[in-house]
Amino acid sequence: MIPYCMGKHFLAFLSYFAILLVACFTIAGCHHASQDAGLTKVTLQADWYPQPEHGGFYTALVNDYYKRAGLDVTIQPGGPYVSVEQQVSAGAAQFGMGSSDRILESIADGQPLIAVAATMQHNPQGIMVRKDSPIHSFADLNGHTVAVKTGSTWFTYIEKRYNLTNVHEIPAMMNVANFVADPQYIQQAFATSEPFFARQARVETRVLLASDAGYSPYRVMFTTRDFLAAHPDVVRKFVDASLQGWRDYLNDCTAAHAAIIKLNPALNAQWMGFTWNALRDGHFVTGDDPSGSQLGKMTPERWKTMYDQLVGLQLIEKPFDPAAAYTLEFVGS
Repeated sequence: MIPYCMGKHFLAFLSYFAILLVACFTIAGCHHASQDAGLTKVTLQADWYPQPEHGGFYTALVNDYYKRAGLDVTIQPGGPYVSVEQQVSAGAAQFGMGSSDRILESIADGQPLIAVAATMQHNPQGIMVRKDSPIHSFADLNGHTVAVKTGSTWFTYIEKRYNLTNVHEIPAMMNVANFVADPQYIQQAFATSEPFFARQARVETRVLLASDAGYSPYRVMFTTRDFLAAHPDVVRKFVDASLQGWRDYLNDCTAAHAAIIKLNPALNAQWMGFTWNALRDGHFVTGDDPSGSQLGKMTPERWKTMYDQLVGLQLIEKPFDPAAAYTLEFVGS
């Protein structure tokens, strides 16, 4: 999950190579760091630098859930120039973190990917405005300027659904400096990240979530169809251990955060605590069922809806069965 928040991109970019070096000598290190015999080595390609939004995977790692399942898991950091889908398709990693819309788009582009479980039921992507802003709906964006990443599929959907014919888009700057300086500034944000930095500058915010507008991709863990066919037992072990990690992370983030901050010194305890609370309070991981019974699960209906939305946006030109993009074998529906 690629956030855009004050200093994060800049600091993380400067520390990226240091992170890679540190990772080779830590719990999330390079393959050769493990000497455990009999464990199946697999790599999970992250979608960004280590962060709390990856907390369930790190909980499974540091609590040895993967090891107990017979797996030697490496979490490979991502970054602004890393395509998780391409890494997994090419075999540079056996598993990846992504979203259901990106999986569908990648399959349309010929990549043999398949989602095996949901990491988050809802994506925390949206638009951030000030608390006292007159913007209360995406429909209110007409006549305004919005800072958004160029080519963002979710915002293209928002524009079409709300007939936003009079919105001026400017590139997102990957920080909240302009937002803090200009009371009229509107920018894309993750509800789990940017509001923290605005609050640090004593600016209260609201986030309009794309999922509330009907564009609601899952965050998913995925692999290739070939790897799944050849190693279904490994996939099951990975999914089970990862979901146990997510379940435990939502109850206690201590172990995961201790590991994450070592790998990504650009973070701090307050920031991570804000993200953890936002993930829990926003029910992004577990969904709306307070029992947590939806953790990891996906439904054909949600996948079909996302597929139809992408077709409607003309991002999928050659039709295919959206059921080819996922399996419910490991999580049910």
